[in-house]
Amino acid sequence: MFSWSNKNGKKKDPELFQTVSDGLRRLYQTKLFPLEDTYRFHEFHSPALEDADFDNKPMVLLVGQYSTGKTTFIRHLMEQDFPGMRIGPEPTTDSFIAVMHGDQEGVIPGNALVVDPKKPFRKLNAFGNAFLNRFMCAQMSNPVLESISIIDTPGILSGEKQRISRGYDFAAVLEWFAERVDRIILLFDAHKLDISDEFSEVIKALKNHEDKMRVVLNKADQIGTQQLMRVYGALMWSLGKIINTPEVVRVYIGSFWAQPLLMPDNRKLFEAEEQDLFRDIQGLPRNAALRKLNDLIKRARLSKVHAYIISSLKKEMPSVFGKENKKKELIANLKDIYLKIEKEHQISPGDFPDLKRMQEALAEQDFTKFQSMKPKLLEAVEDMLANDIAKLMVMVRQEEAAMPSQSVHGGAFEGTMNGPFGHGYGEGAGEGIDELEWVVGRDKPSYDEIFYTLSPVNGKVSGAMAKKEMVKSKLPNTVLGKIWKLADVDKDGFLDDDEFALANHLIKVKLEGHELPGELPGHLVPPSKRGLE
Repeated sequence: MFSWSNKNGKKKDPELFQTVSDGLRRLYQTKLFPLEDTYRFHEFHSPALEDADFDNKPMVLLVGQYSTGKTTFIRHLMEQDFPGMRIGPEPTTDSFIAVMHGDQEGVIPGNALVVDPKKPFRKLNAFGNAFLNRFMCAQMSNPVLESISIIDTPGILSGEKQRISRGYDFAAVLEWFAERVDRIILLFDAHKLDISDEFSEVIKALKNHEDKMRVVLNKADQIGTQQLMRVYGALMWSLGKIINTPEVVRVYIGSFWAQPLLMPDNRKLFEAEEQDLFRDIQGLPRNAALRKLNDLIKRARLSKVHAYIISSLKKEMPSVFGKENKKKELIANLKDIYLKIEKEHQISPGDFPDLKRMQEALAEQDFTKFQSMKPKLLEAVEDMLANDIAKLMVMVRQEEAAMPSQSVHGGAFEGTMNGPFGHGYGEGAGEGIDELEWVVGRDKPSYDEIFYTLSPVNGKVSGAMAKKEMVKSKLPNTVLGKIWKLADVDKDGFLDDDEFALANHLIKVKLEGHELPGELPGHLVPPSKRGLE
């Protein structure tokens, strides 16, 4: 439990928040929503948030052109078919499917889904029947879905006629989801990297959510290493033209399905990439509260700017004559109004809404119904950002600390956790883990030759003598110091022939590109030292 009191002016009863979600919900309802409602924020930018938006599980949104493997990716994660699933080389998924946990397996149609207060989809009602007829929830009992929900989307098309015939604003729907999900995964097929006009439009619609975005280059086992390098380069070049960020988007390369690899040359690369992506997804529940906090801050900043814009427009409107002409003039000069607000209130240009979209939205509005500046509403939001959010951050850290780092289990996440097929098993420092003989003994004769050239005294070499040999590896001192600590098993400041051989084995492990263990694994402890550590 966490509490704090309002220190501005009149004393209020301390606010008692049981969880971060509870705190965010109450801060939104009491401090941010009044500002949004007064200045019609929901008509311009995003619908009001509801209880389910604060309580729902982390969501993963899959986006990609048709036949890039989105549905197969979900099937691979869960290792189970889900209701409404269709897979094929042609455009098969023509609906948005929310794959969620439920005791009863089945499908809930879109119109029923948007009236369920326990689901975070009620505001999708605004997109009308054309969308709702192509929206459903697939419920099933699966351990993966106990921690996350997954949103499958229709394959993005390339033809203009197909885009228009959707009957709803596809990019706007994806943008609505992007605001509420924890991770956006863009899937590309290694065989077709062309980014269609609609896909380009979709990626641009997601431009304010680059921090949630990850890219998967799928079906990479179907091409050789040299071709894969060229495909990867071409993908990065294409993305660079669309995603206007200085940082490179994280791209995971692999084949995310349970079929044999057609070209196994890059097997180790695919395994490492898959593990990285799995770790990223497994961390979502742990970071969910921080994501919701971050999204609320972004929303609050946009709401403040929106309030300044609307109140400025209201101030400029004449009281009697020429209202329509003045409205057109103000819309045309909106950029100048942005600059004026930016200087007057010291606001970053990045906090302002897109100029063109704002002009289009304003054209549909009656400026006479806009509200003038209400300082108390802005002060409440300022107080939320300056004080409440900072204190709520303490609760976020407490909740994170109490949660396991990898809290998504089941399905494909279990496949590489245990046994000899775990990632890195039998490699690097793990080599020889299930062998009876000491793995270092294989190369010990060659290490002994070096050992005896260092003039050992009483069967041991000093640290200074060992250092002369170890620095020949050209590894930095920080790494060599760690190797020394691991190899000096009896902690006497000297190395005997077994410990010297172990040090050289660990140097070899590092030079081959593997990480050193934090503690010396039992199978690497020299037989002569077992029982000492």
